[in-house]
Amino acid sequence: MTRRLRYLVLHGPNLNLLGTREPEVYGRVTLADVDESIRGLAVALEIDVECHQSNHEGGLIDLMHRASGHVDGCILNAGAYTHTSIALHDCIKAMPYPVVEVHLSNIHARESFRHVSRLGPAVRASVAGFGWRSYTAALRALVEHAREGAAPG
Repeated sequence: MTRRLRYLVLHGPNLNLLGTREPEVYGRVTLADVDESIRGLAVALEIDVECHQSNHEGGLIDLMHRASGHVDGCILNAGAYTHTSIALHDCIKAMPYPVVEVHLSNIHARESFRHVSRLGPAVRASVAGFGWRSYTAALRALVEHAREGAAPG
């Protein structure tokens, strides 16, 4: 019997406000809707997912540390920490699993301070601009990557 693949999905600061926060940028989909879509895809792909949201940088880091040795990859929407967090960058580099950075909006089409990702050099890949579908696109890619036996990096 083959072991089921397992993934961690992390939502960063203010993502708990999805559906009401700047709907012209982020849409009306709630975080619960996003997680439901991710879990539905996980069922279809026959994998396990664990979703968490934290408004705290250290909380995201702790979740990534705890997942080490237990997951095959991580999808991370670090929100504004994307542009500021060297601590998350260092954490990602230390993890033995691939991390995909996701964003609901296209960060390169927004304010100039959002154009730089401190996480970009540390992650396996980035998916942005597809709304909630950025998460499912990242999950599909990670699963295909693992099933093809590709090495991280």
